[in-house]
Amino acid sequence: MQNKSEFAGLLEILASENLPHLQGMGRRERRAAETRLRLFRCALQLFAQRGFPNVTVEDITEAADVGKGTFFNYFESKDDVLGVMAEIQLGKVREALQQARAGKRSIQAILSHLFERVGEEPARSPELARALLSSFLASDRIRQSLARNMAEGRQMAAEIIEFGQQRGEINPKLKKDQVALHLQQAFLGTLLLWSLRGESKLQKATEASFQHFWRAIAD
Repeated sequence: MQNKSEFAGLLEILASENLPHLQGMGRRERRAAETRLRLFRCALQLFAQRGFPNVTVEDITEAADVGKGTFFNYFESKDDVLGVMAEIQLGKVREALQQARAGKRSIQAILSHLFERVGEEPARSPELARALLSSFLASDRIRQSLARNMAEGRQMAAEIIEFGQQRGEINPKLKKDQVALHLQQAFLGTLLLWSLRGESKLQKATEASFQHFWRAIAD
């Protein structure tokens, strides 16, 4: 289990990140998004410390220094806080798709960087990764929400794969939707095994997984 100073470092890093899902918003929208993000960050810390079932809305609002009314302006329940993670991750996939459309980087480089980027939040610690994975499976509503978000991310990933096929980087005989699914499976499987083993760096594990994945699809 991490100590308080390490969790403080986690929150500081998250606060300093240039998160794609916040870009292009007006001042009012951004302020609301930042409040939701602050609640998410505090919830993330508590989930890793105590486990998802042992954290209440009151715990989250106290840590974020906001009232319960403010919390319910943004979320229906504690479960919905996890939706912010989906926003962050989908923003990163959307950013990768924009790069693929621009055509200035290879698809291999774009997907490799995406693999690294989506691991940034859970890679803070194995405890945090386990807390997130268990939290997403805590109820039917969370699972259904996760499935929708994964489907949206998979659709964007399939479009990136198609660009790779058009540019001669990826085997054109492969079905883009199936390749996108394997991409998600490769990342989630790597994350799960890393969280169980408690190794120091997720990045090393994701780099190795991506290289195996790429060799399987490269033209």
